[in-house]
Amino acid sequence: GIIWKVSCSKASGCGSLGFMPGSLLLRAGGLTGNEPLTILPLTSEMEEAAIKAHYKVCDRLKLEKKQRRMCRRDPGVAETLMEAISMSALECQYQFRFERWNCTLEGRYRASLLKRGFKETAFLFAISSAGLTHAMAKACSAGRMERCTCDEAPDLENREAWQWGGCGDNLKYSNKFVKEFLGRKPNKDLRARVDFHNNLVGMKVIKAGVETTCKCHGVSGSCTVRTCWRQLSPFHEIGKQLKQKYETSLKVGSTTNEATGEGDISPPKKSIPGHSDQIPRTTDLVYIDDSPSFCMMSRYSPGTSGRKCYKDKNCDSICCGRGHNTQSRVVTRPCQCQVRWCCYVECKQCTQREEVYTCKD
Repeated sequence: GIIWKVSCSKASGCGSLGFMPGSLLLRAGGLTGNEPLTILPLTSEMEEAAIKAHYKVCDRLKLEKKQRRMCRRDPGVAETLMEAISMSALECQYQFRFERWNCTLEGRYRASLLKRGFKETAFLFAISSAGLTHAMAKACSAGRMERCTCDEAPDLENREAWQWGGCGDNLKYSNKFVKEFLGRKPNKDLRARVDFHNNLVGMKVIKAGVETTCKCHGVSGSCTVRTCWRQLSPFHEIGKQLKQKYETSLKVGSTTNEATGEGDISPPKKSIPGHSDQIPRTTDLVYIDDSPSFCMMSRYSPGTSGRKCYKDKNCDSICCGRGHNTQSRVVTRPCQCQVRWCCYVECKQCTQREEVYTCKD
């Protein structure tokens, strides 16, 4: 998997890196979308410094041996991994912003969560693999990778898209990279199989969200000629779909396939009140451990004491029946804004009193 390999310090952060010096790329004229990328001329000292810089990032991520090797072989991979980590974490926090567990992943909370097979862990694996798949496909089409360019679809229409500003996101290369990065399917250990399954769910949501974008070009903008290319859905949409899958995730156990002798994921042997005995599909998120309440501070979360809530929306739920405090404050915000020619926005300052609700201890 990806999740537990990542270690980001407060000092370095997870998404603050700019482009590596050695990965500045230049495309030549007469583009078809299949030509190799050329690195801008660098002095040997600059090139050596660039290599050292991206090697350092790969080492800081504390990857497995094979993953570190994959990270080091292309200067764009390290940056893409960092982007994927940051994007996945932010999307997780956005999707769970109104929940008891709000995707708090600092220090020990993340480590403790990842040791257990909760629903929340299932979501983390899925959103992480989806984030890497999405970021890698976008990095290819943006020209940040040495080993891939735009979508490698064989049709002429897609290659011609380059001439008209269209460049398909390279999902084919991205899927291949992520599958190799995650490793082969484990046979025996249930937890490892569940994590692998949830990783694949994230990748499948990305694939299902591919959209075709077209651009017309002809005399006076007529659509006598149309060029189309493939683009991924916005990552917010991916996060939304995975959150829905989290809501309907299935608890599973383990059985042995008599034909192959390999372990299979299946409904628990004992029927559990309130749980479906439905056989999980390849697109379902699955988990093996019931989640804690996340109400009080524990090894898995800081709890909900002092958490901001919304009176008519989620205070009853996230405050776990303890009630909430109400605080009144005066805030000043820009209002009645108008665009002025040329080129600024003029706003008035409006003062209003608002109430803030926080969960009681």
